Amino acid sequence: MSRRILATAVALITALVLTGCGASSDPLASGSSGSAGSGGSAASDTIVVGSANFPENELLADIYAGALRHTGAKVTTRLNIASRETYLPALEKGEINLIPEYTGNLARYLDKTAAITDSRTADASLKKALPDQLVSLTPASAQNKDSMVVTRKTAQSLGLSSIADLSGKASQLVLGAPPEFATRVDGVQGLKRVYGLSFKQFRPLDVGGPLTLQALKGGQVQVANLYTTDPNIAVNDFVVLQDPKNLFGAQNVVPVMTRSKATPALTRSLDAVSAKLTTPVLAGLVKKVVIDKQDSSAVAQQWLAQNKLG
Repeated sequence: MSRRILATAVALITALVLTGCGASSDPLASGSSGSAGSGGSAASDTIVVGSANFPENELLADIYAGALRHTGAKVTTRLNIASRETYLPALEKGEINLIPEYTGNLARYLDKTAAITDSRTADASLKKALPDQLVSLTPASAQNKDSMVVTRKTAQSLGLSSIADLSGKASQLVLGAPPEFATRVDGVQGLKRVYGLSFKQFRPLDVGGPLTLQALKGGQVQVANLYTTDPNIAVNDFVVLQDPKNLFGAQNVVPVMTRSKATPALTRSLDAVSAKLTTPVLAGLVKKVVIDKQDSSAVAQQWLAQNKLG
């Protein structure tokens, strides 16, 4: 093979890999790719904890891994695996044995018709849709889900505490969200269908990133789509509007595990962690990693120690 042909082939492969990679605040947005590491099933005496490729999920993997080590289990981590398209096959093959997931999104990934209106329904749908070799444990109350967010000033001036309060006011407001929000069934369409809202304008931005934050703070948009555990919500004193009609499905954090390795002792340990994880607690931990730039594993271990879980 000539050097020119070889260089072209390498460039093409590199481009294809880079096209699928990148961090996201979206809980496991589909379409990205990555590597689950070396193939082959995990050793029979080892629990391999994996994660998707965004900070919150890596932090959760560190937390659950730390709790398992506290039981005396032999644990390794394989972080930053990317999306479900990559890590679910690895989980099914036993290359990894546990991954932090989100009930509604995973249920809908496995079954597009899955009901995920509330936490109990989403959990039941997930348990029904999972392959036999996998098991979902007790979900945490913590959720990383879509939300409609406004500044404190906007909330006070317009009397907003829920999405329903936007009725009669949305036509004067600009909505900012990722481009795909314009066509999603639980995006612009859902806001109109469920709440009867039609905004003055839809402005396509990024996925809860700097463009969205700057547009909301600067007044270019008055309502924005952010995720509930985004630490920027607390840092900027934004107000998350309640969703009384459950437009956005439940997205409770939940460990999904290889059934054969989900012993009663390990299950109790993981359930104890989930019982302590609320949305504000998780958002606070994510802030330490994303905003304060602290090491994820150190944040996880400190929290486990404080709660006598690790």
